[in-house]
Amino acid sequence: MTPENPGSPGSPVNPSAPTPKGHQRRAALLDAAEHVLGSAGGAELTMRAVADAAGVRLGHLQYYFPARSDLLAALLDRILTASLARVAALGEAGDAAGDLAAVLDALLGDHDDPSLVRLFTEVWAMAAHDEDAAGAVRAFYAAYAGHVARFVRDRSPGLDPVAAHSRAEVFVMLMEGAALFRSGIAGRAAPVTDAVLRRTLLDLLGLPGPGGGAA
Repeated sequence: MTPENPGSPGSPVNPSAPTPKGHQRRAALLDAAEHVLGSAGGAELTMRAVADAAGVRLGHLQYYFPARSDLLAALLDRILTASLARVAALGEAGDAAGDLAAVLDALLGDHDDPSLVRLFTEVWAMAAHDEDAAGAVRAFYAAYAGHVARFVRDRSPGLDPVAAHSRAEVFVMLMEGAALFRSGIAGRAAPVTDAVLRRTLLDLLGLPGPGGGAA
């Protein structure tokens, strides 16, 4: 299976501007990487293992993802895109706390997916021992925090940008730490604790919490 341009059989595509077929092939390779990472763990996430899982030659995988760090970065991008999109939707939530609460519920709902939480724990473990993996993780959490910081600044225009960014980082820290404590890995979700968590997240965003007052 060789990457091709539709109008020029056998000629390589530019991976930075893939054709629809290229998108499909990249998606299949990322599916394989996600399977290896989720089922075998980060230690087994090698280029050879992913190529074997995808049923392609190693060279085919390297055409789209020259190194494991490129593969991991793309995988993180795909996994985090859904959450980032929901965070971006905060900007469309208006000033209604009820709408925002629904968005927070959607974000927290990710913790109900054991395979997703398990995959992230593997990524974090990789980042602890692999600087390339750590770089990919830092880059995507920076993007996550950037979305939240923009929302905070929009809702509190007088807030110092550094303070807005700090609130955003704490928001992300709480969300990601909550994944361990709400998913069954380090604890389990509890209604009383969830209520405090939601109120704290709303306060960080500068919006009214369920009890009333604005942060």
